[in-house]
Amino acid sequence: MTEEELHQLIEGCVKQDRKCQKMLYKAFYGYGMAICLRYTGDRDEAAGVLNQGFFKIFSKIDSYDATRPFKAWLGRIMMNVSIDNYRANLKMAYTDDIDEAHDIGHDELATGNLNYNDLLAMVQRLPQSYRTVFNLFAIDGYTHEEIAELLNINIGTSKSNLHKARQKLKQMILDAEASANKINYARGGGSDYSPIVAISGGSNIRSVFNNGIR
Repeated sequence: MTEEELHQLIEGCVKQDRKCQKMLYKAFYGYGMAICLRYTGDRDEAAGVLNQGFFKIFSKIDSYDATRPFKAWLGRIMMNVSIDNYRANLKMAYTDDIDEAHDIGHDELATGNLNYNDLLAMVQRLPQSYRTVFNLFAIDGYTHEEIAELLNINIGTSKSNLHKARQKLKQMILDAEASANKINYARGGGSDYSPIVAISGGSNIRSVFNNGIR
């Protein structure tokens, strides 16, 4: 889609043209869903959050600043709606506050060989509070101070949840590798297997997620 075509779609959405809304939805469905999937526990929940996000987008599109990238604006709304969904489920979320969480949060994930869907499934298996902080810090680049303000939690809680999220992901990666190696060995293929994407540490994870779901 060219910038001119996108601008025309946005203008149509400002006028509440249903056809333009449908076309914009289809054009950014994959990008929006990729964000919502990271913050939710499964595709059904993500679909509900996605639809809430598009409702806000169509409601607020007349306030969009055309001098800024539309995709970034849309992505921010999807993230905010995902955080609203987290807050709505806050009573069920498990958070653990610690005061001595100053030097955790920079530990790398254990080196793993995973494709995108495998990694996404692991993130979705994290407790909601861990998953939300992990996404905000390791993928979307927020600081612990910003996360604490966004989620109305203490900075120590943010650091603790990030640390625990990474520890759980490390174990999931190790378990997945061990399982794959056992299967390959049983088939007579030795201990090596050929995954799609190798990841290690937050920066690589960020690049994997930012590629979107293919």
